[in-house]
Amino acid sequence: MPSPAVPNPVLPSEQGGGCVPGTTSASPSWHRRARPLLGTLVEVAAEAAAPPSALEDAFSAIEQVQAALSRFEPGSDLGRFERLSAGQSLALHPAGARALRAAQALHTLTGGAFDVALGSGRWRCEGGRLWKLDAATRLDLGGLAKGHAVDRAVAALRRAGARAGWVNAGGDLRAFGAVQLPLRLRDEGQGGVRELGFLHEGAFATSHYGPGSRSRLFGARENGGLCHVSVAAPRALWADALTKLVALDIDAVPPLLRRLGAQAWVHPNP
Repeated sequence: MPSPAVPNPVLPSEQGGGCVPGTTSASPSWHRRARPLLGTLVEVAAEAAAPPSALEDAFSAIEQVQAALSRFEPGSDLGRFERLSAGQSLALHPAGARALRAAQALHTLTGGAFDVALGSGRWRCEGGRLWKLDAATRLDLGGLAKGHAVDRAVAALRRAGARAGWVNAGGDLRAFGAVQLPLRLRDEGQGGVRELGFLHEGAFATSHYGPGSRSRLFGARENGGLCHVSVAAPRALWADALTKLVALDIDAVPPLLRRLGAQAWVHPNP
């Protein structure tokens, strides 16, 4: 059974593919809704006793993150950042500030391996402002924005009075309260899904890397044997970001996993 702080499912090493959440067995009654956001279908669920506004508050929190961090929206922080000249800065929207500070911290802790600028140039987050240090710098928060949005949605559910629930953004999951969320892994090679374990009071993310995969890994070594990476952590932001770092297979990862209270599983191609 997963521990309360960090989920600990047993992962068969031959499995491949993405994470597919099942239906909780902890309670027969849940409010559940899904909407297209963050480039995927996002599901939000809360116990039936939660206030009716809880789900709307959660979706609103996700929409705010998308508005702040989408590189496709001209009015987002990232869209406005692209139009800055070197040496200029902009005030960060509160919905996206934590994700950018986390990206900066991970860049430092990994010696530059975690790079949301994808090698395009330098940037800095300081005092609630985002600074562009090189004219060519472009930012892409795809490595952790979904996880950050999931965390914000869970916080909104709790503020609204929900005592249990979960948020699933295309495989970036977080559950809280009296719920055990069954996890299954999609087998990208053979099709179908396989039972994985249960998620309780924590977050879980999985990324698939290989030919035809939607996920791209900047800075990866020549390695065709990597199929997918799964990470369990207390926060979805960390789980999301750590899947990329574990896949890069760098020396900074083991101490970082310990520091963030996370666990990781790597599944090679059969």
